[in-house]
Amino acid sequence: METSAWHLLPSEGHCPTPHSQGLWEGGFVGSCGSVGVGQAACRDKSCAPLPPRFCPPAHLPPSCRLLTSQNEVSRATPLSGRPERRAASPWGSFLPQRSVCLPILVPPYTIVYFPTRGRCEALRMLLADQGQSWKEEVVTKESWLQGPLKASCLYGQLPKFQDGDLTLYQSNAILRHLGRTLGLYGKDQQEAALVDMVNDGVEDLRCKYVSLIYTNYEAGKEDYVKALPQHLKPFETLLSQNKGGQAFIVGDQISFADYNLLDLLRIHQVLSPSCLDSFPLLSAYVARLNSRPKLKAFLASPEHVNRPINGNGKQ
Repeated sequence: METSAWHLLPSEGHCPTPHSQGLWEGGFVGSCGSVGVGQAACRDKSCAPLPPRFCPPAHLPPSCRLLTSQNEVSRATPLSGRPERRAASPWGSFLPQRSVCLPILVPPYTIVYFPTRGRCEALRMLLADQGQSWKEEVVTKESWLQGPLKASCLYGQLPKFQDGDLTLYQSNAILRHLGRTLGLYGKDQQEAALVDMVNDGVEDLRCKYVSLIYTNYEAGKEDYVKALPQHLKPFETLLSQNKGGQAFIVGDQISFADYNLLDLLRIHQVLSPSCLDSFPLLSAYVARLNSRPKLKAFLASPEHVNRPINGNGKQ
């Protein structure tokens, strides 16, 4: 996905009300030349200033977005030191007819990984569903084995993830980083602890799955599928304890653990299509998350559909 240039929408208004995703942290909606959490930004250079006490994002036009975290703020780099003056205001006659737009650039995230879903698909699902852009640097088996990349990686393995000047390894560390950055880590410390617990449970089952796929697929698949219900039951139990299974795995806001669990359940549905038949809450949970508009579009995209689950062709 390509890098986009964003332009600040200057305003002196203040909005203390959180928006529906829980990302709006309050604070001034900018003044020209400043960048802060809650600052509105626009792709269109003819953007107009926001009205005083404007409360985004409910009324932002489609070309606009908010800088929704301090991390995003730190990655926003001015393209020009001088603001541009523009006339026509798309906000209507009640706004000043002269506007000031300061161009900024929000660099995308970068995923460096093999041409598989593997340990990066939950990450991609999260980014897509949250409306984030990213770049893919695909690493072939040959370049991994023969090139310098492997030796340069901290643990000698992928994925490698870049967020501006921050480089991370370990897929779960990357998910937790994005959870903190994008407000996907529960609403308080108690929920954050439960999110961590769920994600560790997902990791336990994923390790069992990876071992099956890469070391014992033919001989071990039947026994693995037979034992699968006991590994899925804890997630069904967690759902039943949270709003009767009608919400997310923790609380009433989606978390990074939801994306990780969803990916794990989806790949197990490929391995054993009937694996969720005895778990009505998990089955409904998968269907509910699959239908989220941005995530649904990503799951139907050629990038996802044509990307193999595992590197050895077994699934």
